[in-house]
Amino acid sequence: MKQTLAFKLLFGIALTLGSLPAAAQSPQPMPPQPMAALPAAVDAGTRTCLTCHGSDPKVMAVFTSPMAMTGDPRTPFAMGGCMTCHGPSDNHIAMKSPYPDVVFKGPHKSPAEARNQVCLSCHESGLRMNWVGSKMQRNGVACTDCHTAHTAKDPILVKATQPQICFTCHAQQRADALKYSHHPIDEGKVVCSDCHNPHGSPGDTKSLKEFTVNETCYNCHADKRGPMLWEHQPVRDNCLNCHTPHGSNQPRLMKEQLNFLCASCHSAVSNNSGGAFGGAHSIPFRGPGNSSFNSALANQRTCVNCHSQVHGSNSPAGAFFIR
Repeated sequence: MKQTLAFKLLFGIALTLGSLPAAAQSPQPMPPQPMAALPAAVDAGTRTCLTCHGSDPKVMAVFTSPMAMTGDPRTPFAMGGCMTCHGPSDNHIAMKSPYPDVVFKGPHKSPAEARNQVCLSCHESGLRMNWVGSKMQRNGVACTDCHTAHTAKDPILVKATQPQICFTCHAQQRADALKYSHHPIDEGKVVCSDCHNPHGSPGDTKSLKEFTVNETCYNCHADKRGPMLWEHQPVRDNCLNCHTPHGSNQPRLMKEQLNFLCASCHSAVSNNSGGAFGGAHSIPFRGPGNSSFNSALANQRTCVNCHSQVHGSNSPAGAFFIR
């Protein structure tokens, strides 16, 4: 009797221990999100979706976003819940298709045009009115390549995180932004959208916010706007004649070393206006060396030591931008 009882006890312990590895190797799936935890205003279609997708935190994050505000009649959840963006997805609901009608991210995402059509059904006005024909649209970029809908705050709209999203594609601009002279992007004071509208621009191929380069620059550099009594024509023409906006190894975002930059227009050959490399009006040579090399370079000077008002002057005596 005692032997039989001991045998049964040992057999039970062995059976219990033998079942533990199997349980560890085959974890039970997380149960779907309880319906009671969902907002009361969630429609029946969305509840159908969440019977399977309710355990995915990336899906449930939509309830923290503006998309799920049912009190605003313009939002997807006020109009039809998940199906407003992802389509009716009848085959997906019937388990005949592994994916909904419109997939926005991942390896099985829908074509860019299909995704953009959904977004533009609501977001077509305002900054997006020039999307059709824009550089991004021509290059096959989709809204969800930059934007994230299932989140409380879209990272592309946050100053601290926007540049890194843009730099994912624009690697050259990332490198320029780390150069000696740069706009304070890394410092968090300026972001790409301060100058650019990636959804398209009415008058420039660089996707600028304003119609021209200069009008965009004047939003911050208003003191350079003018009009001036004495205008410097390259300044009025285009700021990019002298500056490179994303970053430079020269001071003040200059395209090249200052004397060479000025000499690209003010040379003894082209207009005899003098400058760094000699000419009728160049700075006389003062010091040891070759006396035939009459230039500001020989004196280790830069043009703006004297011509400080290169952006224009309002002084009656400012014809040469000296004051």
